[in-house]
Amino acid sequence: MFVWSEFKPWMLFDTQSMLATGRFLAAFLPPAHSPEFLELVAEATWQTIAMATAGMTLALAGAIPLTLLSTERLSLSRLGTGRIGLAGRLVRQCVRWLLVVLRSVPELVWALLFVRIVGLGPTAGVLAIALTYCGMLGKVYAEILESADPHATDSLLQNGSGRLAALCYGALPESASELVSYTVYRWECAIRGSVVMGFVGAGGLGQRMDESMKMLDGGEVATMLIIFVLLVACADGVSKLLRWRLA
Repeated sequence: MFVWSEFKPWMLFDTQSMLATGRFLAAFLPPAHSPEFLELVAEATWQTIAMATAGMTLALAGAIPLTLLSTERLSLSRLGTGRIGLAGRLVRQCVRWLLVVLRSVPELVWALLFVRIVGLGPTAGVLAIALTYCGMLGKVYAEILESADPHATDSLLQNGSGRLAALCYGALPESASELVSYTVYRWECAIRGSVVMGFVGAGGLGQRMDESMKMLDGGEVATMLIIFVLLVACADGVSKLLRWRLA
């Protein structure tokens, strides 16, 4: 695998590479902190967070109904027999293939496609995150619900409850902590993904970093790297707070 992937780490220690790396890293100190630059970075950071949050909101809007359709635990046709009907199996398989297609295409590729359609700007990034993360959330949500204790869900369904009510009052209380933790983790990933998509014209911090990298301005790059770390740390703090409140 190392041979086929053309893995050549010794190139990092080539004299020319070491000199270029040294010059670039030396420019990281001190990080850029002029008021004008910090104002631009603050605006780009907010745009990145907004892009990730809007994309996640659209992804959730698509993932929740797809989770309802793809989770066998919420099937009404299996009650009594334990087997899902033919129509239910076909619908579930189609939904699962749709989730496979959505999450198979990386958000960066979706962003490149949408940039060609809607032009440069955050709209392409929001739509790219929404499609890719809809597939990811739908798949993992279904797996979390499938692995939960089925007693409460089965009791509700057997006594005439609908699937949505069984999800809200039977499956969710059992799996709420895992679902929230994974959702916040995906939001954190969406923030990182929106930064990467900025390099292809989706705006936000990624676009600012691309400009700074092209100008070889290490101080500006260092400031934005620090902001990346702070954003991920904040997302981790939100996840811990929500899990604590649920517990």
